Amino acid sequence: MELINVEVQIKNSNSALLKKLPRFVVRWLAKITYQDEINGILTKFEDSVGVEFLPKVLKELNIQVEIEGLENLPENGKCFFVANHPFGIADGLILTHTVASKYGDFRAIGNEVFVLIPQLRPVIAAVNVFGTNPKEYLQALDNVFNSEIPITHFPAGLVSRIRDWKVRDSKWHKSFVSKSVSCERDIVPFYFYGRNSNLFYAVYLLRKLFRIKATLELALLPHELFNKKNKTIRLKIGNPISHLTFDKSKSHQEWTDYVQGLVYGMKQQ
Repeated sequence: MELINVEVQIKNSNSALLKKLPRFVVRWLAKITYQDEINGILTKFEDSVGVEFLPKVLKELNIQVEIEGLENLPENGKCFFVANHPFGIADGLILTHTVASKYGDFRAIGNEVFVLIPQLRPVIAAVNVFGTNPKEYLQALDNVFNSEIPITHFPAGLVSRIRDWKVRDSKWHKSFVSKSVSCERDIVPFYFYGRNSNLFYAVYLLRKLFRIKATLELALLPHELFNKKNKTIRLKIGNPISHLTFDKSKSHQEWTDYVQGLVYGMKQQ
């Protein structure tokens, strides 16, 4: 199974610059994105779908997980399980696996890139964070929001970057608070400790310095996943926040900022 092929993706891209890259650069890109390793994992576990797929990937990479506050997961799983997003892939695997281990199933609000992985399609409610959502995306999301199934979500939408010389999410989107109120879903906050490599942030800062719009650093996310191999990732689960908390004393964006502040405050507790 070869789902990832950097050379083919470059040929099919709309970028004239990418298409002019020398072959040795393309081969280097394939190497740093761990193209062969990822295709190997997808092939090895091609018959494992959804909930079954997650622990096998974590075990294959020997990623250990330390969880503080596991007892804070409520018995009723009709919640939004929200978290900061420092890693890009590893935190997604761990967040969803943690929720699935408790409730047996989940849906993840994720961008359409993850839908390209067949094993994850049944558990992803896709969102195009880089453009307008087509009607079928919006309908699928609405169905998920109004169901009883647990929902995992990274409200920043994008991986943490360097902001004011700290690794931090961008401003969280308010949709999860709005849907928390309208669909009566409580919110369970997660905080992931850690960060990506200096290379990831260096590429981001250089891109910003030279005003390059293409998010070049995202190509390093597979590298960051394999960089977590044989390591331990720590996370903390906070107390559930009732959907009744979000009254009219604040706007939904202000409540969102409040929840984001609570999540980052968990690091100091």
